[in-house]
Amino acid sequence: MPKADDLRCKALNELLLYYLRERIGAQNIALKHLVITDLHQWYLFDAATWEKPVAQNKALVKRFQDFETGRLAGRQTDFFYKEVAAPFFDALDDELPVVYFTLDNYSKILRNADRKDDAPLIALHKLLSPQHLLKLPFANDSNSLDRVFYAELLHLIGLEEVKKKGKWLIGRKPPERRDRASLLEAAITQLDSLDKLERVERLHTYGDTRDEQFFHVALELCITWVNRVLFLKLLEAQVVTYHGGSKAHTFLHSGRVRNYDDLNSLFFQVLARKPQERSTGMAERFGNVPYLNSSLFEPTELEHRTLFISNLADEQPLPLHKATVLKDDRLKRLSGTLPALDYLFRFLDAYDFTSEGGEEVQEENKRLINASVLGLIFEKINGYKDGSFFTPGFITMYMCREALRPAVLRRFNAA
Repeated sequence: MPKADDLRCKALNELLLYYLRERIGAQNIALKHLVITDLHQWYLFDAATWEKPVAQNKALVKRFQDFETGRLAGRQTDFFYKEVAAPFFDALDDELPVVYFTLDNYSKILRNADRKDDAPLIALHKLLSPQHLLKLPFANDSNSLDRVFYAELLHLIGLEEVKKKGKWLIGRKPPERRDRASLLEAAITQLDSLDKLERVERLHTYGDTRDEQFFHVALELCITWVNRVLFLKLLEAQVVTYHGGSKAHTFLHSGRVRNYDDLNSLFFQVLARKPQERSTGMAERFGNVPYLNSSLFEPTELEHRTLFISNLADEQPLPLHKATVLKDDRLKRLSGTLPALDYLFRFLDAYDFTSEGGEEVQEENKRLINASVLGLIFEKINGYKDGSFFTPGFITMYMCREALRPAVLRRFNAA
């Protein structure tokens, strides 16, 4: 292995031969990084820094080609290392930038349970990430839709995406695949059994047929309910972060919210009321939940005329999505059924709803779902009739820059 203060060794000579065989022999112009390692010590070279001093060195390339075709005195790799590679590195005037680290420096951090000293692991993780080693693009467009989350959320609601006339539209599942416990079907059942459609104002705007009216009224209710739940999940994540990651401050789980009645109480007897205005029972169960002065937690006109989420039947089993994110202790995907509300909470808990960009190590491997992603999902669901198209973030940025920069310059020049 090389030494930190002197890289010249057999491993570096081997790396040169392998590089030339790939870059010159195979004409591979897509090399990303060159690595020397014994799994403890690591030396990383950016392949681009080898292009000029190595791949474009005509004398070295000719020597390499002569060696490969047997025109030199030796054919063994040791001959190449001694007679070609070593003299090349000895005479090299150009710098070959290298990143060096040893895992021994991180051993103590990796083995202890103290998260306060984990910060150095972030740089190491980024260095060894596919995005860095393979120079992959970062999936950081604010308009990126998490398809895995989106598909399972649709399943929980009772919806699916279908392609019609070149557009992906959201609709009710066909009769043979409908789940009675999904939010949509549970709402339709109650709308029908309680004869609530007749109380809806301008019912004709919800569709021409009875089935269409049931679907559109129920979906509007479901969107309201799920919107509240997702907002609460974002709020819960912020509360937990504020209290140093303490799980004692979580509140959106089956231990606290046991049924749809409890969820309805959380909406209107907790979030919509100041702490001093809450009942004793609600204050004891949800004392760590802040008051939100938001119209989101005020009953809608449609709820007043039809259903609240507390009207839905509890404990109905809902089949798990075929590609559910839920896994058992052995990381095997779960199958079977779960009570619908418990399924919803466990599904949401499988994701990280904290704000992105935090410089700390996440102990649990959870996909990040932020407010931007949730906004996209609800735009897509709300546009279920016509389909949706999201403008990529870089295009939005370009449009804003091209519109605002000239306007600002004109104002400054006119001043």
